[in-house]
Amino acid sequence: MGEMAQFNLILLGPPGAGKGTQASRIVEDYGVPHISTGDILRSAVKNQTHMGLEAKRYMDAGELVPDEVVIGIVKDRLQEPDTANGFLMDGFPRTIPQARALDASLADLSRDVSRVVAVLVPDDELVKRLSGRRICRECQTPYHVYANPSQREGVCDKCGGELFQRDDDTEATVRNRLNVYAEQTEPLIDYYDEQGLVARIDGQQTPDKVYEDIKAAIGPPE
Repeated sequence: MGEMAQFNLILLGPPGAGKGTQASRIVEDYGVPHISTGDILRSAVKNQTHMGLEAKRYMDAGELVPDEVVIGIVKDRLQEPDTANGFLMDGFPRTIPQARALDASLADLSRDVSRVVAVLVPDDELVKRLSGRRICRECQTPYHVYANPSQREGVCDKCGGELFQRDDDTEATVRNRLNVYAEQTEPLIDYYDEQGLVARIDGQQTPDKVYEDIKAAIGPPE
C-alpha cells in the first residue's frame, strides 16, 4: 500500500441507528469527504458521466442500479482529489458482493479500507425510534411520540395541524427494512471482522457519547 497514512472509513449500522448525525460530525472534524451513494449517484446522473447515464437508464425504468454500475460511480468518486487523505463511506457497501468489489477497486487505486465503524442498536429500540415519527400535514414539523411529542396528542404545537405517520414509518414497514438490513448488510460486519477492521459502537447511548466512542475507535482528528 501507499506510504501515506489514509483514513478510509466505512460507516455501517441499521436504519434508525443515527448514522447521519455521526457522519456529519466525522466529516467536519476529520476533514474527509462524505461519500453517500445516493448523493454520488444523483451527481453522476446530473453531470451525465458515462456511469451516470448508465445508472439513469435503470433509475428511469424504476429498477435498482446494478452493483457494477454503482461500483463504477464509487470508483470514479474515489479518484477525485478531495479523497486523497481519505473518505467516509456511508450507505455502501450494502452487500458482500459490493464489499468485495469495493476492496478490488480500492486495491486498483493502491488504497484499502482502514476502519469500519458499526453503530449497533437492538431491533426493538429501532422500531420504537422509527415508528414513533410523526409529521404535521400542514407545516411538515416533525415530532416523535417518545423523544419529542406534541403537547396535545395528534395535534401540531405550531399550527394546530393533524399529525400523521408516513407509510415508511409504520411498524410493519420498519420491521421489513430491518429484515432486509439483517439479511443483506449485517453479514458485512463479519466480512470486515475477518480483516480485523470492525469497531462496534453502542448506538443506544447519547449521540455525544456515541461520537466519543467512534473517536476512540478511529483515533483523534489530527
